[in-house]
Amino acid sequence: MANAFPKVKNFPDMSIGANPEPSNERLIQTTLAGDDEAFAELARRHKGKIFGIASRFARNNHELDDICQEIFVKAYQNLSKFRGEAPFEHWISRIAVRACYDFLRKTRRDRENISLDSFEGSVNLFAAKDDVAPEEARDILNFALARLSAEERLVITLLELEEKSVREVAELTGWSESNVKVRAFRARTALKKILESHDER
Repeated sequence: MANAFPKVKNFPDMSIGANPEPSNERLIQTTLAGDDEAFAELARRHKGKIFGIASRFARNNHELDDICQEIFVKAYQNLSKFRGEAPFEHWISRIAVRACYDFLRKTRRDRENISLDSFEGSVNLFAAKDDVAPEEARDILNFALARLSAEERLVITLLELEEKSVREVAELTGWSESNVKVRAFRARTALKKILESHDER
């Protein structure tokens, strides 16, 4: 497999071989045989899903591009490890979640230093008070999420924003279901304290 890797957002819409819609498995085999255009097609197919996951954690388009690029690079580099025991979409989604987790750990200090007045959120609202405007509630929520630990924000995002089941979160993160439940409880408690602290201001 070649080492060069093109930018994901520039991947063209293309067909491979005589079949206009080759299977993911066929594209993987072709990529491993040295055809990077096959991986470009794989990336194009799953770009929407991956960008959707990453957008929950990125604060702006620049971060979103960086996270997604990292996800596809990791998928490309580890493609030979794909065993087909689960659909390719599930496999690359696990890579995406772990990349987002790594991103949150690396940027936590930066996120903690952002003030509410300057916060530019990118996460959709999943809870709001009746007496708070949607825009203000979204900013407050994003401000609170930014102060959670990486694992707290990850589990809250997957369970509440992505509406994944405990079992699905366990599969995506590699945590046991009991660990997901414990971390979810701690994350909700931490988020509640942050929101209550803000309400007291």
